[in-house]
This record gives sequence, C-alpha cells and structure tokens, in this order.
Amino acid sequence: MTKMKPYLKRAWAEVSLSQLGRNVKIIKELNSQTTGIMAVVKADAYGHGDEQVCKYLYNECGIGYFAVSNLDEAVAVRQYCPESEIFILGYTPPEYAHEIAEYNIIQGVISTEYAVRLAENTPVPMRCHVKLDTGMGRIGLKHDTPEECADEIENIMKIKNLIVEGIYTHFAVADSDTHDNIAYTDRQEKFICDTYKILENRNIKFEHLHFMNSAGTCYRNNPASTLARVGIVMYGLHPDINLEIPEGIEPVMTVKAVISHVKTVEKGDCISYGRTFTAERTMKIATVTVGYADGYSRLLSSKGEILVHGKRCKITGRVCMDQLMIDVSDVEAQAGDIVTLIGKEGDDCITADELATLYGTIGYEVVCGISKRVPRIYTGGND
Repeated sequence: MTKMKPYLKRAWAEVSLSQLGRNVKIIKELNSQTTGIMAVVKADAYGHGDEQVCKYLYNECGIGYFAVSNLDEAVAVRQYCPESEIFILGYTPPEYAHEIAEYNIIQGVISTEYAVRLAENTPVPMRCHVKLDTGMGRIGLKHDTPEECADEIENIMKIKNLIVEGIYTHFAVADSDTHDNIAYTDRQEKFICDTYKILENRNIKFEHLHFMNSAGTCYRNNPASTLARVGIVMYGLHPDINLEIPEGIEPVMTVKAVISHVKTVEKGDCISYGRTFTAERTMKIATVTVGYADGYSRLLSSKGEILVHGKRCKITGRVCMDQLMIDVSDVEAQAGDIVTLIGKEGDDCITADELATLYGTIGYEVVCGISKRVPRIYTGGND
C-alpha cells in the first residue's frame, strides 16, 4: 500500500506563529497590569489548529489561561498545556461534571438549576465561574438589579462541591462605535461591576471578574477586568470590519493553492456548473485546486478574487467542490503556479474579512470554515 504523503501540495494554510506572537505582545501592551490574557482557542483555535497554537502560546508567549467551547476541547488543551487554566465558555452536560473536576477545568455556570445538577454529578469539588446575562440575551443569570444577581450568586456559592472563583459576562456590541451601542455596552459593564462591588461589600471577593472580549480589549480596555478573553483579534482579524484594530496586528493565516490547468476559451464558451458564466471575449482561464469542500465558499462564485503573482484574478463561474476557475487573461500563469486565496502576495493582500463582506458573513466564519482536509503548515515562532 502506498503511504500517504504528509503534505499534499494542493490547497494548504500557512499559520505564522511568529505573527501570532507579535499580535499577543501588542494585546498585552493594551491591557493594564491587572488584566491577564485568556486566549480563546475554541473551534480548533478558530481554524488555525489548537495543538500548535496552544503550545506556542503556552510555551513561548507565557499565556496561562485558555477558553474553549466544550469539554472535548478542554481535555485536548489539558494535554497540550498540562499546567494551564482552562475555562469552558459553553454548556457541558451535567453528567460529565466529574470529568470537569478530574481534569481541573473551570466550568461556566449559567443558572442555579444548572449549578445544582453539576454538583450532583461530581463527588469532588468542581471549579466554576458564574455567568451573568447583562444584555447578550444568550445564557447566564438574568435579573433587573445587581443586588438580585448578587443574591443568586451567594446562593450558588452555598451548593456543595462547587467552588465559585469568578463572575463574568459577554459584551453584545462592543465592536460598534455608534452612540446607542456604546451606551449599551456601558450599561453591561456597569451592571457586572456593580454586582461585583456588592459582593465585595458582603465580604465576598473572587479571584476573577471578566467581561472584555476582543472588541472590549481593543476599544474599551478596563483594568477592572482581571482577564481579557481574546479571540479573533489574536488571530489578526477585525471584531468588526468597520473598525480599525491596533497597528501591527496582522492575520496569522495564509491560504494557498495551485493552478492545475490553463486553457483558452472563446467568446460564448460557458464555464462551470449551471452555465452562470459565459465568456464575452477570448479569455485565458486557469483551474485552481481548491473548492467549497476546502472551506472556500460557493458564495464567492463570480465574486471572489485570487492573487496570482501578486495580481488579482476574478473567479469565473461557480466554485466547485474541489476546484474553481479564474480569469488569468492579464497575467502570466501556468500549471504548477502557487496562488493565494487569503493573505499577502506582492503588494496586495486579500483578507478573510474582505471575503466575508462579499457574501454577508464575518471573518470568524471564514477562518473557522477552512476544512480539515486543508493541512496547516506552521512557520516561524522563534523571533
């Protein structure tokens, strides 16, 4: 049997650990000395590969806190970073509470009922932070006043086998600079800070109060937050494409593919499924070895552009499962040439944020959607 090649040069993603390190350094400089970084590495580190990203952040950048979505992700991070603190942002079925405690993981608690069910399923104490819904409308304790929230938190603290170490919330519109949304985030921030102060006045002090996400870290850094849960900006993307991010923060991922075939088509020839593209002149068309099964969305059909020798070439017709076609009439191109789907080439750059705007999504979805069959190749990490 022929052995599989470790790296098939078809479509691949290059992940710059050096750039990740530079981004982290800039983010650290944004924070006050009282605020640490909790690196958000859920969804396979936003598609960048959680093992390599976590190990680099842990060993080279001094990051000791990680946030994940679920227990499987948490156990994986525990293997990569044995002495780190790992926080589950999302829901864990209560019957797995004993595993949370066994792996020394911190669970987000979203209600008293949930706290009771978790405690019933672990014979040993389990660490947790209590979530407040201050305006996201998703999960967490929901009350009209901080006093009522403080009361419920006190009751949760009385539940046997739960160790409450912090409280937290999540901003809904910290990535918006409109007057109304700034005021909305102000209210969210004030509510949780007031809740924390009430608990302090009752001689209850937690190790952590955290509410800053990537947008909060970039645009409204507050030293009252002991942790900044940094996700998308750490990978070099914008929390919102309309707002600038700190200078020096750049995308970590570049996605490349190869031209497999170049041909000339005549006026009237159709390209790809559905005959949605018909040549209006003689054209030179290149086939590229990437498609929607690789995470390059079909919604980019006849919209997206790809860099060939630093020059933008437009997609012609529909993106197929494994291939797509581009117009290379104005550039020298041949089979075997490497092209750039996301990233810099020459003097130009195509970002995940740019692709997202073409079909009405966000950069988060673009990088998270790069499929598992696209190998991640890691570069740098020593500078």
